[in-house]
Amino acid sequence: MMAREHIQNIALLDNAAVSVVYDPVRELAHACADLAGGAHVATTIEDFLAFPTLDAIVIVSPNYLHAAQLAQIVQTRPLPILCEKPLYTDPADAENLAKLFKDYPHPVWVAMEYRYMPPVAALIAQAEQATGGIRMLTIREHRFPFLPKVGDWNRFNSKSGGTLVEKCCHFFDLMRLILRAEPVRVMASAGQSVNHLDERYDGQTPDIWDNGYVIVDFDNGTRAMLELCMFAEGARYQEEISAVGPQGKIEAFVPGPGRFWPKKLGPAPVPQVVVSPRSPKGPYTSEIPVDPELLAAGDHNGSTFYQHQRFIQAVRGEGPIDVTVADGLMAVRMGLAAQQSAATGQAVALL
Repeated sequence: MMAREHIQNIALLDNAAVSVVYDPVRELAHACADLAGGAHVATTIEDFLAFPTLDAIVIVSPNYLHAAQLAQIVQTRPLPILCEKPLYTDPADAENLAKLFKDYPHPVWVAMEYRYMPPVAALIAQAEQATGGIRMLTIREHRFPFLPKVGDWNRFNSKSGGTLVEKCCHFFDLMRLILRAEPVRVMASAGQSVNHLDERYDGQTPDIWDNGYVIVDFDNGTRAMLELCMFAEGARYQEEISAVGPQGKIEAFVPGPGRFWPKKLGPAPVPQVVVSPRSPKGPYTSEIPVDPELLAAGDHNGSTFYQHQRFIQAVRGEGPIDVTVADGLMAVRMGLAAQQSAATGQAVALL
């Protein structure tokens, strides 16, 4: 699914094309190659990395494969890389990845698409002025359960890293970005209440969590909270983000994928940003419509296109790396701390 979304958005860029694909599931590889307009289908990763015209790589494999594939690229054919989140799932890989890319000569970008959703980007741009300096940040995602994936890898903590890593590293990245601060303590309560309880894979019941709360304290005195529910797809908006400070509040409302919106209810909701000053009181709402062509190219409100725009600028030496390896490492570290806190009932210190 994510490979197809990346391919469709790369096709919308100027002077860019997918030239080669690899997937161990051959029919998926050929389907993606066809979607890319006739890309070469590599038979192995080694064959993929040897392709002559390859000049940047996008990794969209299952989470638990990322660290080893990143190492293989660095050792075999160092190139610019955009790697889907999370950067790793095994805590032992964090230090190895930091060393691997310490002096890497090419851009490495961690795919945190939520930064580029137009309503979220609008909130980030206006937050300081609207709030007078954020003191509290709340992110709520009420969404659909995990979708079926190849080999059912996203049903188990051992391969996904756990819900608070797999799903929520996006939100921990947003917390750091919006608050411009580093986390010092993580507290969480989470569990599996509804989803996947009746499923069995090789005799095993999925252990992936489907709801939780996470509170994070930051080194500048701010705090943030995440509320996740993955059995709430009937909601009008999938993500709701609010930032509050001494002067007021700003909120972003982001609908879920349009393909899941019931047609009987009419057009899918339009993203909104609401600013609520303390004085003079009276909130005002701005609609943040997303280009229909971008909506049709994926499930993330056009963010994947804007991410690739920025990535290709970095590849061409025309712009910075927005989401660095260090950003990707910290987002996973926060997720792992949240998993640990929820499992033990204890707060986890990060500094």
